[in-house]
Amino acid sequence: MQMNIGRCGKVSISCVAPASKSYTHRALIIAALADGESEIIGQLDADDTRMTARALMNLGVRLEWCRECIRVRGMGGHLTAPADDIDIQDSGTSMRLLTALSLLADGPVTLTGSKRMQERPLGPLIDALNAVGGNIRYLKKPGCPPVSIDGTFSGGDITIDGSISSQFISSLLIAAPYAAENTRIHLLGEPVSLPYIMMTIDSMQAFGAEVFVDDGLDGETIFSVSTNHHYQERRYTIEGDFSSASYWFALAAICGGFATVSGLNSHSAQGDRRLLDILRNIGCSITDNEDGITLTRDRNIPLRGIEVNMADCPDVVQTVCMVAAVADSPTRITGVHHLRMKESDRIAAIANGLTALGGNVSVEEDAITIHPTPLHGGVIHPENDHRTAMSFAVLGCYVGDVTILDAGCVTKSYPEFWEELRRIWQDAVSC
Repeated sequence: MQMNIGRCGKVSISCVAPASKSYTHRALIIAALADGESEIIGQLDADDTRMTARALMNLGVRLEWCRECIRVRGMGGHLTAPADDIDIQDSGTSMRLLTALSLLADGPVTLTGSKRMQERPLGPLIDALNAVGGNIRYLKKPGCPPVSIDGTFSGGDITIDGSISSQFISSLLIAAPYAAENTRIHLLGEPVSLPYIMMTIDSMQAFGAEVFVDDGLDGETIFSVSTNHHYQERRYTIEGDFSSASYWFALAAICGGFATVSGLNSHSAQGDRRLLDILRNIGCSITDNEDGITLTRDRNIPLRGIEVNMADCPDVVQTVCMVAAVADSPTRITGVHHLRMKESDRIAAIANGLTALGGNVSVEEDAITIHPTPLHGGVIHPENDHRTAMSFAVLGCYVGDVTILDAGCVTKSYPEFWEELRRIWQDAVSC
């Protein structure tokens, strides 16, 4: 499947944000561990969240996925080991969050995935779990899936490097209420994507867990989780997703006009909420009222380049790079080294894609700089990465004559993306 994108004028966007992928993953897994039946309302129905649901069912969890909600019969912290391997395919969140969880099963669990998944790092999480009762083995490449997970989760003091993936810490946190003893997780180094850890804690507390965050010696961060507070059944509503909404805000920033997106929590723990402050600094106006959050950009006023650290909001780095490509001065984004280990090497994807459209990009170990130049049409191959496809589609509406190959990969997080973009594009062209 490919999408051919023509140039459009200024946009007038009014839409509802899709449900948060991150919160849907977390709610599903926590509800699966809880006592009693929970109801998750307004979930994201996408490839990744369905993958987590199927994996949980393989672990003995009974759930009913309806159009408006998911009903989950919790297992009280006791899971059933499946006879067959659990294939996570391309869902990195599923793989990492389910790794610690699998130690709560009554026998060995094997987690595997796609070719790309088998290249993505898991080592620091496995090392941490093996130090507290796990017996986890790599079945192919050391440090990566597939893995055979056996043993126990004793809890106690756990030390882990937080500079590679916040999902390692989230995996430990979610399983910790069912460890043999209270857990204290000590982070080494500066954690990346810290807001995602806070989203995990927010979800855990919503289901009744007790989590404390402390600053230890030498500035280290310590997360303490009690075993006296297990998860309880809940009716839990999923908030809107700032990552998915970012494309419509960026489209208005690039093409001019406005984008109003409803369903977002302006006080959310989501790190990608920072996109609004970044776009404001680039030259857009932001308002928040009962109709939603509105971004407005007057095309007579040029966008300006900025320097910004985006270590805590990695999923909108590509979105910001598309806006930066049409600014009147360079933009330098730091804190991006971990983007090389996503669904694709996203640093390479930004550089290769913008270069194919006439852009000028320079890359460092932990930074990327966009030097605005005149752009032209071209072909983008997202390498099965949903965020690459969606971000370049937005830029394509400004450049014109852009073809996105393998466009179906957006079903990983936003199945309705192309339909929504087509509606917005047609409205803009007809004005």
